[in-house]
Parts: sequence; C-alpha cells; structure tokens
Amino acid sequence: MTWTFTDDVAVFLDAAGASLAARPAENTLVLTVTATLRDSGPHAYGEQPPVLGWWRGADGDVAGTLVRTPPFVPILGTAAPEAVDALPGALPLTGINAERAAAQSLASRWPRHRVDEEHRLYRLGTLVPPSPAPAGAPRTATAADRALLVDWVRAFGAETGQPGGRAERIVDDRTAHGGLTLWEAGGVPVSLAGVSRRSAGTVRVTTVYTPPEHRGHGYAAAVTARVSRVAREEGAREVLLFTDLANPVSNGVYRRIGYEPLGDRVLITAEPR
Repeated sequence: MTWTFTDDVAVFLDAAGASLAARPAENTLVLTVTATLRDSGPHAYGEQPPVLGWWRGADGDVAGTLVRTPPFVPILGTAAPEAVDALPGALPLTGINAERAAAQSLASRWPRHRVDEEHRLYRLGTLVPPSPAPAGAPRTATAADRALLVDWVRAFGAETGQPGGRAERIVDDRTAHGGLTLWEAGGVPVSLAGVSRRSAGTVRVTTVYTPPEHRGHGYAAAVTARVSRVAREEGAREVLLFTDLANPVSNGVYRRIGYEPLGDRVLITAEPR
C-alpha cells in the first residue's frame, strides 16, 4: 500500500489509466493534464519535469492518483482515505488541489494554511439553451483569430487568478481541434467558450470569457450552451465545467442552462510559520 512516482506520462497512464477512466468526471483535471503532457511533452507546463503518482491498495488496485506540474501545486485525483493519509509521507507538500474533504484532511497537518481557490464541478444534465437567445450567432474560431483569442485568454486568466504565460499554447492547441467558439453579434466577436479534447469519453468547457463591454446580454450562456450541445452531438458521454464559488453570477448561469453540481475542489496552500 504505497505511492509510486514517475516523470514518464506513458508509465503513469499504463499503471493508472484504467482507474482514471473508471471515474472520468471526478478525475477530469488529472486526465486533461496528463493528456497535455502526452501530446505536448513533459515541459508543457514549465521547465521542471512533472511528478505523476499512483497509490495501490492491499488488493493491488490503483485507488489514488496525483499529478504535479511545477510551478503549480499537485492535483489529487480520486483517492481512497488511506491514500490521502499516506501522501504526506511519500511526497513533500506545500499545497494541494483536491476534492474538499481530501484537501482539508491534508491541510490539517500544516501549522497554518490558506484557501486560495474554491471551485464547483458541474456536469451537464438536460441542456436548456437560453430563451430568447441573444443577438448573433456562434462560429468556430480559427488561426486567423489568434491575436484576439490570446488577448482574451490572458484577460480570462487575469480575472480568475491564473497565470497567462500559456495563452499562446492554449489557443494554438484548442484551435487545432476546433475547441474554441466565438459568439458574434453584428459581425463583432463578443464572447468565447472553449472545450478540452475528449478524454475517457468526457470533455470540459473552459475559458468562458466575455469582455466587460459586452456583458449583461446573455452571450456567455449562449456560447456555453452551443459548445455543450456540439460536444454531446460529437459523442461526449459527459460534459463538465468548473465554476469559481466566489462568482454567484456564473454559477447561476450554468445552472439555468442545465448544469448540475457534482462536487467541490479546493486549492489550499501552506503558509510559513
């Protein structure tokens, strides 16, 4: 009953891929991060190599997974309580992104800590497009939109507290698979929504952004409903998204178009004594 770590994503997926795929919604972050490492190489998130870990129980089955891509804090996937308890002895931790109960359990071992982010994971139930729909129509973004998309992804990162250094890579990857959609009104782009590549039958809606001057017209709900519908039509079994619990507006928007809460994740950082 031990944690095993590697920097080789192929080795990690060979050991833990089936466990991740068994609960793809709850493991969506681990799945998308490892897919990026597999497709873009070990330095997709930074210069330091990744840390990829799995925990096996007494029965030999994988019952815990973790990915760390420095400088970001480790992301804990679904993990049995025994795996959570064993983690601090196996890997030095100064922060964790995990399901709420697991994050709180790990943070309780630190003398002081702070909660940096609280997010709710939603899965799409019955899609309810906004009615009446706002003016305009959606279109798939292309490489010709790159400058605008990079600016908007950076602005989204600034508003949500995420580093903007990967904006170009995110835009290039998403446009390569048709994963960014713009809503246009009067021929002018007014809102953006992205979707991840499909992994274990799931996709996640990401980077929903409307510039301040275009807010309040329902564009974000419309473009999110559009990419959600297309993801289902293209075969996704689950369509997911995260919201910041500090933003009641976005949580309300997604509930109204059919997203249902699945669970909460918390990012907690240890503070110096």
